[in-house]
Amino acid sequence: MKAIATDKAPAAVGPYSQAIDCGDTVYLSGQIPLDPAAGVIVEGGIETQARRMFDNIGAVLEKAGLNYKNVVKTTVFLTDIGDFAALNKIYGEFFSEPYPARSCVEVSNLPKGAKAECECIARR
Repeated sequence: MKAIATDKAPAAVGPYSQAIDCGDTVYLSGQIPLDPAAGVIVEGGIETQARRMFDNIGAVLEKAGLNYKNVVKTTVFLTDIGDFAALNKIYGEFFSEPYPARSCVEVSNLPKGAKAECECIARR
């Protein structure tokens, strides 16, 4: 087991790793739309926040030697399930067929007031 860390994605805001590499499988912790340089949530609606969130995921995947095509499962958390359609549009800009398996749930709150968070499982 090996921790994956990159400064191109936000540093962990608690006692966890950005990702854990277990050989054939890499588990990515949830990423929120935090600007890694400024350390703040990007301003804007769900579209802007989703793009930043997926950019952060891409940076962690890249550090692990992977990309979006390696992702087999995602879990998306939204503070407003009404953002589901807009999230899907942005999701489709980052992932292509065959799409990863996915769960999407509404939650009451996310760290730092984010509108969305996504965690992933990727395979080599």
